[in-house]
Amino acid sequence: MELISSEKGFELVHQNGNWLLKKELGFSPVEMLVASIGACGAYVYEKILTNSHVDFTIEQVEISYERAEEKQAKPLSRVDITFSIQVAEEAQGKAERALKLIGKNCPVMQSLDPAIAVVEKVIFV
Repeated sequence: MELISSEKGFELVHQNGNWLLKKELGFSPVEMLVASIGACGAYVYEKILTNSHVDFTIEQVEISYERAEEKQAKPLSRVDITFSIQVAEEAQGKAERALKLIGKNCPVMQSLDPAIAVVEKVIFV
C-alpha cells in the first residue's frame, strides 16, 4: 500500500482510482478504520452464516461510532454494527448466535485496542 501527498491531502493509491483520506473531501482516516471494521465484520458474518447453512441476504450494514473526547487524540471508544438481514424465522436464532463469532474471526477487530468496544446486532427484515 502507498500513500501519496497531493494538494487535496493524502491519497491511498489504488489501481481503480485513489482514495482521498481527508474528511472534507472524502473519508477521514478514522472513518476508513470504522468502515474497515464494518466491512470485515460483514464478510466474516457472511462466512459464518454460510458455514452454518443459513439461507440469508444481507440487505444493509449500518455502522456508527463514538470517540473518547476526553483523551488527547480522541481515539475510537465504541463501534456499533447493525446488520439488516433477510433470513427465515426458524433460522433467526442461529443468525443471532452467530454474531458472537464475528469478533473472534475478524482480523480487523482482532487488531484493535481492547479498549474499543465493538457491538454487533442484527435486525430481521
